[in-house]
Amino acid sequence: MKVTDIVSGAHGVTVGDEDLASPTSIFLKRQVVVANFLPLQTARDKTTGKWCFEWDEDSLLLQMKDGFSPEIEVVYVGSLKVDIDAEEQEEVSQELLEEFKCIPTFLAPHLQRSFYHGFCKGHLWPLFHYMLPISAAQGELFDKSLFGAYISANRIFADKAVEAMNSDEDYIWIHDYHLMLLPILLRKRLSQVKLGFFLHSPFPSSEIYKTLPVRDQLLKGLLNADVIGFQTFDYARHFLSCCSRLLGLDYKFKHGYIGIEYFGRIVSIKIAPVGVHVGRLEKLLKCPTTIAKVQEIKQKFKGKTLFLGIDDMDIFKGMSLKLLAFEVMLQRNENLRGKIVLIQIANPPRTMGKNVIETRNEVISIVERINSVYGSPGYEPVVFTDYSIPYHVKIAYYVMADCCIVNAVRDGMNLVPYEYVVCRQGTEEIDRHRGINMVRCTSTLIISEFIGCSPSLSGAIKVNPWSLQDVADALSHASELSENERQLHHEKHYRYVISHHVAYWVHSFLQELERACQGNCNQKYYRLGIGLNFRVVSLSPDFRKLSVDELVSSYKRTNRRAIFLDYDGTIMPAGSACKIPSTRLISILNDLCTDPQNTVFIVSGRERTALGEWFCSCTNLGIAAEHGYFIRWNIDSDWESSPPFGVSFEWRNTVEQVMKSYTEATDGSFIESKESALVWNYEDADFEFGSCQAKELSSHLESLLANDPVVVQRGHYIVEVKPQVCLLLLPKDFPNHFYEMSSMVVNAAPDLMPQSKLRFFSVKS
Repeated sequence: MKVTDIVSGAHGVTVGDEDLASPTSIFLKRQVVVANFLPLQTARDKTTGKWCFEWDEDSLLLQMKDGFSPEIEVVYVGSLKVDIDAEEQEEVSQELLEEFKCIPTFLAPHLQRSFYHGFCKGHLWPLFHYMLPISAAQGELFDKSLFGAYISANRIFADKAVEAMNSDEDYIWIHDYHLMLLPILLRKRLSQVKLGFFLHSPFPSSEIYKTLPVRDQLLKGLLNADVIGFQTFDYARHFLSCCSRLLGLDYKFKHGYIGIEYFGRIVSIKIAPVGVHVGRLEKLLKCPTTIAKVQEIKQKFKGKTLFLGIDDMDIFKGMSLKLLAFEVMLQRNENLRGKIVLIQIANPPRTMGKNVIETRNEVISIVERINSVYGSPGYEPVVFTDYSIPYHVKIAYYVMADCCIVNAVRDGMNLVPYEYVVCRQGTEEIDRHRGINMVRCTSTLIISEFIGCSPSLSGAIKVNPWSLQDVADALSHASELSENERQLHHEKHYRYVISHHVAYWVHSFLQELERACQGNCNQKYYRLGIGLNFRVVSLSPDFRKLSVDELVSSYKRTNRRAIFLDYDGTIMPAGSACKIPSTRLISILNDLCTDPQNTVFIVSGRERTALGEWFCSCTNLGIAAEHGYFIRWNIDSDWESSPPFGVSFEWRNTVEQVMKSYTEATDGSFIESKESALVWNYEDADFEFGSCQAKELSSHLESLLANDPVVVQRGHYIVEVKPQVCLLLLPKDFPNHFYEMSSMVVNAAPDLMPQSKLRFFSVKS
């Protein structure tokens, strides 16, 4: 592979060194797909005792292959669903790589428990589904050691992902909340790696997400990807809100794309709903076992209207609410008793816990009550299955169900409605057994408003799962729909599902990933920070970072030097509560000013009164106040102004009145009145509301002051109005050409200015 930044140090990345590059043309371009589990089924041969592997046809990761170009080699990185002894791991790794192009991440059993069952399923999964641990009895309270396991596991995945890469042209696609730190860990090793991340689960609102103690770390981890994908705009909007409120990042819509600027890099936000593998479903519909099961179901439920629910056994799928609503419908509609059947299939839970056991017991209790009250000899209103059944059996139920209901209280995407629509389209042979004309295919969907596929299925009956009355009404309404209505809904849904299949989803995401990486590839990257506070700063290709030795050498060679020091955020660290310069800082400035070859200026947006008072002991220090509107060359000179003092400020009263109205409407905002400008500051206001108000205020003032010689500018948490011309005044004999050396961060006094930057300019002699 081309080593782009493994050898780079703290001073940046050396890109494209020929002596470090190996030809990549001999390699196939790779797509590295990283997920928690590999798309494999694993079992030990009882005769030989060896491990046997085969593809898991139900896995979305495997079905994704249809969306990749034939010229791309797909390599999977992830864990196996079984524990492999240490002495067998090398042999298994070799077999999986050669036969399946899979690289396993062997996590120790205790690490797997803490990482997957502890942090992922105990903390992230409930939180992302809007469940908060109010007390120890109502959820898992945050455990820092489990987050440590999450970090350790992500590091192991990072190791394997780097191993999987052939060249720096490869793409890495990371899947789901198990690996939210993987982007930052990979970016730390390979600054220019091409990274995409897709979240399959919901992303909660900022009010829910910010309760997570490690909220910032996970957000920063994700923002090291080039593209972050979500199932719906709602989930993306929640993520953007979290970035705004927690990290102070702004996002923009441009040419149909959404982007967040993160340390110079543009992170693209992609909304891409997952689809189903239509070809696989159509193939299963033609299987003799499926056809035989269809005949069996038709005979068993002859003359009955079938409602179907297929859900995982967990607390968020709303099975209990669905059954209670079905019970309400039977109470209200005596005419439907004996004619309608709800077939509820519960997939085995992925993890067992107190909540799962309680949910299962509750569901069974409701089923037994409904069947005992409304059942009769030979008729059960609810047929409940809570064990694993073959996929072709589910397909057969899809085919025969008159209506499919998905009543989840919160779910990422849920592909059950899509699968149902495809199966209801049927095949020629299936339709012959169903006794219908293929041209007249019908389907009816009842879906929760809180699942990811809800916006895509506009013809479905949308319900609030918490309202039993609404769901009961929807069940009753679905049973009464005319054939023409059911046919129209089916045709609309079928057109969408077959055009937005899994290959379309893959192609759409990869297209966005390629576009985003092209936008970031021409930048120069510099590394800052350690651990999870690491970030890559992206700068222009023309940017040159000077060494300390080169800077000092240039400083010594020159006869005259002009030194401009920004105040807030440079020699005075950003976020510092006290803005008054320390004695140590005054001493350093006096040392610089003592040299007759130096002209030293403090440049600030602050008022001249405060700056003059703070630096009164620096007799030879120049001050440029209010961004250069007022200039003083030393303590003995007068303040100069540009434009002259006679300029009209008649606009101030009008602007101040407008700003006051926005201040009253925006809690936490205030007005800064300067001699040269008026500034509306919303630093202490709600970020999103303040940003909206700032945008509106800017527009308001621009239209109001269109004929006045002023400029309205939006800055960092501010809206500023100032005279149109504001120049930095320099004497006529001041040299016109400067040799800029501002790129170097000088650690002149780390004990004094921990985050400071001294920008040096030397005048050419």
